[in-house]
Amino acid sequence: MLLECPQTPPTPPGPHRVIALVAPDQELYPVTSAAAVFGYHGPDITQHYSFSLCAERPGSLTTTLGVPVQVDSGLEALDDADTVVIEGWTVTPSPAVLHAVSRAHARGARIVAVCAGIFIPAALGLLDGRRASVHWELSGELAARHPRVIPDDTVIYVDHGDVATAGASAATLDLCLHQVLQEHGAAHAMRIGRQLAAGPHREGCQRQYPPLPTTGPMPDSLAPLLEWLLSRLPDQITVEDMAAYSGVSSRTLTRQFTEQLGVPPARWLLERRLAATRALLEETDLPVETIATRVGLSSAVNLRRRFHTALNTTPAAYRRSFR
Repeated sequence: MLLECPQTPPTPPGPHRVIALVAPDQELYPVTSAAAVFGYHGPDITQHYSFSLCAERPGSLTTTLGVPVQVDSGLEALDDADTVVIEGWTVTPSPAVLHAVSRAHARGARIVAVCAGIFIPAALGLLDGRRASVHWELSGELAARHPRVIPDDTVIYVDHGDVATAGASAATLDLCLHQVLQEHGAAHAMRIGRQLAAGPHREGCQRQYPPLPTTGPMPDSLAPLLEWLLSRLPDQITVEDMAAYSGVSSRTLTRQFTEQLGVPPARWLLERRLAATRALLEETDLPVETIATRVGLSSAVNLRRRFHTALNTTPAAYRRSFR
């Protein structure tokens, strides 16, 4: 008689390791933004990530806030990173830093570069022939030092999968939430965003900053209108309705959206409806027809068409992947 040996169940994978590479005179905002997204969110939100810091020279690092930050890990920490977030550097990174980041990328780690951090993947050739989001103050320097990179100083971030760039430090939150959305779904990303009281997640195509008008006052903030739109997502709202709510013409409203957000109002509203669709597909068993009504896409046929155009998949296939 053959005796079967009991099989040991596989060890569940540990959290995705996010390590931020920081430097002297570090700006704290992008560090705290990344930590807020990838850090601990309490027992009610599944912990998929761990977050820590490393530096070329560990110890007490100066910051732009005037208070030091204690960093205990050196570049060897990148050997175990799943994502490397480069949150502040110079235009001429040291050979040691370049070697450590190159090894991490070759091993399969994702590289996320914010603001001046872009000069590290650029120096490694990881952005050659690729479009990259760069802060408008750094676009000239990047073009001069790394002419094979295609700089874009208008959008808030660009993600190529293995390498992602954010031009401004204020886009760190958006880019990190974008990674969570890609890896764990819209519902999980929205749950983290709600806990942080963050505004609606901005897509990478949205602008870094509003251009200053040559004459007249700056346009009023769009925040009240955006909040109104989110509260009335199931309703059939036209651009004319948005303009009437804001007290401006449709042409003026479209110009303000394009200048401040980089997309026209109808596109912005559609992206919010698709985000809500993804969350409902992930967290409920509601039929597609019901979801279409709840998010303002009117019918299952319209929802499927819009969904496939945006994500190149069907609602049913998406639900199977994320449920």
